[in-house]
Amino acid sequence: MTSFITFEGIEGSGKSTQVRLLADWIKSRFGEEPVLTREPGGCRISDQIRATLLDAANKGMDERAELLLYAAARAQHMAEIIQPALSTGKFVICDRFTDATLAYQGYGRGLSKELIEELNTLATCGVEPDLTFLLDFPPETGISRARSRNADSDGPNEDRFEQEEIAFHHRVRNGYLDLEKSAPRIHRIDATGSIEEVAARIRTVFSQFIEQRQAI
Repeated sequence: MTSFITFEGIEGSGKSTQVRLLADWIKSRFGEEPVLTREPGGCRISDQIRATLLDAANKGMDERAELLLYAAARAQHMAEIIQPALSTGKFVICDRFTDATLAYQGYGRGLSKELIEELNTLATCGVEPDLTFLLDFPPETGISRARSRNADSDGPNEDRFEQEEIAFHHRVRNGYLDLEKSAPRIHRIDATGSIEEVAARIRTVFSQFIEQRQAI
């Protein structure tokens, strides 16, 4: 059963952890290994673009250049990873997708949402997720969690987005909440609580989604 599932949310909302947990649960229930991927990135060329986008040294990047780099990374990612996987009937789970561009570059940066939607359509050839989990979390807590995670790792302390002022992250969160109101495929998940509590909320929504698809 082909399904394209995406996870969205602000920094530190726990997306990467929940992506892995849902993938493990799908494998145990359906006996199928989902394709796990992320944006920006997911393949060699897109990962190279990701490094440029997140590099804290590129703080002066123009917002239009940022938007176009995201579109370029997505186009390659779609052609190389997502479309081939969907065409063979696989579950695909992606950590961020087109909604992130609307939330971050549209609501966060103030760029034209109409332009972003056009670029998203061009990059994806019109492919949209079947189901999106929006992990909702207070921005202050999310940034604190992200910084704590970085401090415990050997990587850079903060990426370019984690360095943004808190007002930026509030705009992004508000953007996500606006998108949820207009797109039935987006399900807001309370990302507070333990990892297992959040995972259980996600499994409940996913089970309902599968039941509805099987009933069609």
